[in-house]
Amino acid sequence: MKKLVLSLVAVFAFAFATQAQTEKGNVLVGGNVGFNTSKTDGADKSDVNFKVVPSVGYFVADNFAIGTGVGYNYNKQVSRNNLNQAFEVSPFGRYYVDLNDNFKFFGQLAVPMAFGNNKYVDANGNTGDKLATTTNIGVNLAPGFAYYPSKKVGIEFSVDGFGYNHNKVENELTGNKVKSNSFGFNANTFAPKLGIMLHF
Repeated sequence: MKKLVLSLVAVFAFAFATQAQTEKGNVLVGGNVGFNTSKTDGADKSDVNFKVVPSVGYFVADNFAIGTGVGYNYNKQVSRNNLNQAFEVSPFGRYYVDLNDNFKFFGQLAVPMAFGNNKYVDANGNTGDKLATTTNIGVNLAPGFAYYPSKKVGIEFSVDGFGYNHNKVENELTGNKVKSNSFGFNANTFAPKLGIMLHF
């Protein structure tokens, strides 16, 4: 009987520990980091893309977190004579649903925004004058699953889901504005996002 009681206490303690990640008052820390380079035949320099957007969230209620990501995107395309640099901010809300002690389903609504500029780049990779101001605002609803191997670490698998995007490019010389809007569904399970979130 004593062993049974101790076993039940151990199971309860483990269940409590795994549930604690998404309790009210906890903090969620993660982010997005990427680097890519490619070279076109005949080009003297490579195209380079670098992005870093750390994010932090706070659980305002059990299983519900709000937060934001703030970062920078650098995309230099020598092959297209263009450099785009942008400051990014991405507020989000995320809700978790318990599947069992170690797995949770979540849905995330994010509003990614990027504010930057385009500059001319010559064949040698030298940056010239500013050509345009860019604004990109989107809304994305993405589903995902989180696995918790420990109390403070969550391994996440998600897809893009539903998305809307508004893009505006304003020419620096003429003042002309080119706007575009797009809406789509992109749940490509062959190209999922895999990430790690830390819970405190």
